[in-house]
Amino acid sequence: MKLRKPLLAVLAASLVAAGGLLTVNLGAGTTDSASQDAPVPVPTKAAPVTRRTMVSTTDIEGTLAFSSQRKLTAGGQGTFTWLPSGGSTVERDGRLYEVDGTAVRLMYGDTPVYRTLKKGDEGEDVRQLKENLIALGFGSGLAADDEFTEGTERGVKAWQESHGLRETGTVGPAQIAFAPSAVRVQEADAVLGGRSGPGAPVLTSTSSERVVQFDLEVSRADEIASGDAVTVELPDDRKVKGKVASVGRTAEVDEQSQDKTPKVKITVELDQPDRVGGIDKAPVTVTLSGERRKDVLSVPVESLLALENGGFGVRVVENGKARDLPVTLGIFADGRVEVSGEGLREGMKVGVPV
Repeated sequence: MKLRKPLLAVLAASLVAAGGLLTVNLGAGTTDSASQDAPVPVPTKAAPVTRRTMVSTTDIEGTLAFSSQRKLTAGGQGTFTWLPSGGSTVERDGRLYEVDGTAVRLMYGDTPVYRTLKKGDEGEDVRQLKENLIALGFGSGLAADDEFTEGTERGVKAWQESHGLRETGTVGPAQIAFAPSAVRVQEADAVLGGRSGPGAPVLTSTSSERVVQFDLEVSRADEIASGDAVTVELPDDRKVKGKVASVGRTAEVDEQSQDKTPKVKITVELDQPDRVGGIDKAPVTVTLSGERRKDVLSVPVESLLALENGGFGVRVVENGKARDLPVTLGIFADGRVEVSGEGLREGMKVGVPV
């Protein structure tokens, strides 16, 4: 990942935090010899120049949410007699909703229910049905293939009996719905007493796994890739690790914002999503790692001096005396800045504000 914080922006923020920098004149050719000969004040507080590996970071505001939002639609005619509450989780064989007092139950699979399955049918939806019957204990002797056999019919009848349904041996949209895994109900789109029919909206669901999403300018989209490590600061100030799961390829502009910069959606998967609770959507801060520099000298950002003739320096303290040394700045990380310059070495002491 090559994301960088703009140098001047970072430095400006650091200067504000430090209460401003001392401006000194290290320029050659000054005519004020008295000011040149005046001793440099010795700082009352100093910090060492250290050698380390530095990694720049960028903080971006994001949102803690649930992954895989999808709309569930009804498959049969009737009246909605029960709907789940927002925030509830439905697992395999659990009730998603009821029509005319009959529950439509969740089974796992990527292919949606689009027909009533019966003996002799073949297809991916049949394979999904058989996998669920096996997982629920109604598939004794069944093979998880795509043929609806007599054994499949017996398994369906046993499943129907377990729920007090008429044992027809056929099953379709009026009794089951497929989703890739357990779903978390975000909100009900239907209302109790409302009419159900094929394609009627029932509820909006998500997976039960927490993810983080944020928007990134299109111009920077090539600087981040799937698998990049990130750190997420949660609303309760805990920090958790994660990695970039996907980088959107469709640029969008937020019409509700004054910022009309095209952006893409980035999704982050958390290393331990089960440990992240909280409300449906919550603001978080995502820290992206950027440029890495090994074995470089660094000083605290607040030790920098703004030179009168341009550039920056540090006030070196040696043997009870101080002198100002020009430096070249590199990357910023963790309150420190990479520095280099003639005469600068590890272990030197540089002045910092009290």
